[in-house]
Amino acid sequence: MFAELPEWPTFGLAEDVRPVLAQAQAAGKTLVLATLVALEGGGPRPVGTQMVFAEGLVAGYFSGGCVEGDIAGHAAQCMADGEPRRLVYGEGSPWPDIRLLCGARIEVFLERVAADDAALAELLRLTAARAPALWVSDGRRRACGPPGEVPMWKEAITRPYEPVPRLVVVGWDPTALAIAALGAQSGFETTLVRPKGPEAPPPLAGVGYLRGEPGEALASIVPDAWTAVAVATHDLETDQAALRAALPSDAGYVGLLGARARLPERLSRLRAAGVPESAIARLHAPIGLDLGGAKAPWEVAVSVIGEITALRYARASGSTSTSPPASTAGAPTGRRSSASA
Repeated sequence: MFAELPEWPTFGLAEDVRPVLAQAQAAGKTLVLATLVALEGGGPRPVGTQMVFAEGLVAGYFSGGCVEGDIAGHAAQCMADGEPRRLVYGEGSPWPDIRLLCGARIEVFLERVAADDAALAELLRLTAARAPALWVSDGRRRACGPPGEVPMWKEAITRPYEPVPRLVVVGWDPTALAIAALGAQSGFETTLVRPKGPEAPPPLAGVGYLRGEPGEALASIVPDAWTAVAVATHDLETDQAALRAALPSDAGYVGLLGARARLPERLSRLRAAGVPESAIARLHAPIGLDLGGAKAPWEVAVSVIGEITALRYARASGSTSTSPPASTAGAPTGRRSSASA
């Protein structure tokens, strides 16, 4: 069924397997969910990484090619007999001929999940509601629900899920299009906002489109802590309208494309419009990581997605290594950006 994987591992580009879980459920397909539950050494993937196997479907990866083929064979057996499995690769593995070149030791848990499984339905419901979820399973019994509300038992593995990250790009020039396109490719639920734009959506795979004013568009999206807003219009009035809506919202990231020299004026206008200082202090401006003066659309896109991703993982780890946003204009922080106009 899926014991042999495609020669080109494009299935490994899927970081979040929930879309494939939903696809299998909608098609009525029983699936095998594989979860990385233990790691020793310098493995390429963190604990919690997952793969999904179903008829005609595969997504995710654990090692970049060392073990996926063998796991697919075990997944086929799990699909056939329904018995959960815990696979060990590296030190202590019963398959010493399968080596992890990174020198790591990993444990992977396999479980068969029916399309009508109640825990799967709850996971997908919480995902659609943009709510955190916790998956608890021993392979025969499983539960899913909001963290803190799910029963736990000794034999079970646990896997937390956060809402899918979102990206809202306000703009319409090649740089804005590049940011939106790279965001979608990087796994963000991405929406491009172009006020009074053409009726036809942008020709970008996986990118939604709204033609309303920034405030109206953001109100319909309802930014939450897992939403990033990139303001990239080069139009002062539209930029200001977008920032007035985004900064007081719950968005986890708000960035502004533009030259540092114009930042004092922009911040002054926000203050005059009544935007609280605490909200202004959240602004990342100029937007993006410092890539040494790179300004081409794709270079700026890399810097923007890189900064959003770095901040997300810094918050998750409690790290303070990522530079904070500029809360005052004109301060010589040394942090800045390829994205300056």
